[in-house]
Amino acid sequence: MEEIKSSNFIYDIIDTDLAEGTVKKIHTRFPPEPNGYLHIGSAKAILINYDTAKKYGGSFNLRYDDTNPTKEDVEFVDSIYKDICWLIGDEPDGGIFYGSDYFEKCYEYAVQLIKDGKAYVCDLSKEDVAEYKGTDRSEASRVSPYRDRSVEENLALFERMKNGEFPEGSRTLRAKIDPTSPNTYLRDPIIYRIKFCHHHRQGDKWCIYPMYDFAHPIQDATETISHSLCSLEFENHRPLYEWVVDNIGFDPKPKQREFARLNVTNTVMSKRYLRYLVENDLVDGWDDPRLPTLCALRRRGYTASSVRTFIRSIGVSKAENLVDIRMLEACIRDELNENAPRRVCIEQPIKVVITNFPADKTEIFDLPNHPQHPEMGTRPVSFTKELYIDKSDFEEVPPPKFFRMKPGGEVRLMGAYIVRCDEILKNEDGSIKELHCTADLETGNGMPADGRKIKGTIHWVSADTAVDVTLKQYNELFTIENTGDIPQDENGSTRYNDYLNPESCVTLEGAKAEPALADAAEGERFQFVRCGYYCKDIKHPGTFNRIVKLKDSFPKK
Repeated sequence: MEEIKSSNFIYDIIDTDLAEGTVKKIHTRFPPEPNGYLHIGSAKAILINYDTAKKYGGSFNLRYDDTNPTKEDVEFVDSIYKDICWLIGDEPDGGIFYGSDYFEKCYEYAVQLIKDGKAYVCDLSKEDVAEYKGTDRSEASRVSPYRDRSVEENLALFERMKNGEFPEGSRTLRAKIDPTSPNTYLRDPIIYRIKFCHHHRQGDKWCIYPMYDFAHPIQDATETISHSLCSLEFENHRPLYEWVVDNIGFDPKPKQREFARLNVTNTVMSKRYLRYLVENDLVDGWDDPRLPTLCALRRRGYTASSVRTFIRSIGVSKAENLVDIRMLEACIRDELNENAPRRVCIEQPIKVVITNFPADKTEIFDLPNHPQHPEMGTRPVSFTKELYIDKSDFEEVPPPKFFRMKPGGEVRLMGAYIVRCDEILKNEDGSIKELHCTADLETGNGMPADGRKIKGTIHWVSADTAVDVTLKQYNELFTIENTGDIPQDENGSTRYNDYLNPESCVTLEGAKAEPALADAAEGERFQFVRCGYYCKDIKHPGTFNRIVKLKDSFPKK
């Protein structure tokens, strides 16, 4: 794993904590809710916590926040574990935990708060609680009529809630904090609710479940987390986090600190909408290469190291910003430019017949696996009478300075002969059937003896040995750069569907590839010469996914 040398405001905070002696050992965690798949935004949170622990010789935990069983599933538990291990290159060294394993402790601490007069059972409905609490920071909330129940009555009611004696939603347990607080999260927040549903780990043992804001600080303190690093959306929750820690009496006390979440152009991080796309078959599952999920990036061909490079390059701050997706593309492009073996694939094939080459002859040319890395060796490629070139490499009426194949013009077939186009054969509809060419058989990967200059070189593949493959060329998922600007409909729902890119996936059937690609392993990455970087798809045989184009106009810093 790469050494962490950079600095940021979180490290500055930790440096101060260590210097003052308020913290002895750095211990961080990543607490995902198993109700969906991790995405590139999750990767930022994971790496901030992981890198922080590694920088200071501490520990890093994975803890599943499985306190809301209605949308949680073992499928998501398994996928989260796989994605995190892929991203950091190992299991979390601090251990793997589940929030649900602390349900007994959470219940005991809730009882303690009731006994201390700091929590009460409330009979208001969810809607009434919201109405009483209000949203105006300057206006105090209305006090619940059940706030002054006795300790004995609250203990009895909470016990009956645990025993399943009340209907779902009929009662809650609320922390008794401050109805007048300008921070609405401190206005007697709900810390327990009734839910009759099966839990993927606890089964039907519980029918009351702790709220995240109550359970999370308890989990952190129990695991001796020193710094609970989370996104800015939880900044207003921090006073409640600290209230729970202080009033339960934990020592040492975990500290919550916040950073800006990751927003990337032309995509969305909403798990709710990603779930919608998957469940309505608008994409090919959670790992559809158009999605920002980590499993989708992996299927598309991104490496864990390229994702880490991207996340670390954008830094850590408290300022919200929108990161250009081309920064991520540049990271994988730079990596693959160095280590991806080269292969030939013709995206839109046109047949070429070499009229002066014997039909029964096969000549072998050795092409380099990487022109800049001779240590990667060469591979044999067959040259035969019939070949395929790409449609984009021929122009019947060429524009000025067109140096590829054209009538009467000469062009180099990469690594092989110079050929001249002599004749164009067409189909009845006017489309090109095949091109007849003459090869200069004295120029096998060499220059003409008469000194004439050949400016163009194109790639090719033998028609006799070529294999058919399907290419998936992926583009931006949305047509709008900042999906945060997408308007809402009359029901308050964001109109994401109106901005889905109809060209987000372009499928090319019948591409012609050199035979070595038939034996490519699932997930193996290549540079298709002059086409882009591709990866063998893990779900569909004979399909290659375009990871990224060869180059972009995005300026390097």
